[in-house]
Amino acid sequence: MPEIQWEDPFCGEGNSCFRMGVDDSGNAYIAVHGQEDRFITDSQDALRTMILDIKAGKADHLLG
Repeated sequence: MPEIQWEDPFCGEGNSCFRMGVDDSGNAYIAVHGQEDRFITDSQDALRTMILDIKAGKADHLLG
């Protein structure tokens, strides 16, 4: 298992908390808080693109 440096959880209403992390190999990780052993992973560039796209409103249609 890689050495992941997890950020503090990002929590919405209720218990919907997510954590993002990175490792020394340039990989990025997203997991549900408390379930960090079950994560999705991609490159840090992919995570950066996703965050920028979300901030730009490209995922707003998913919010109903």
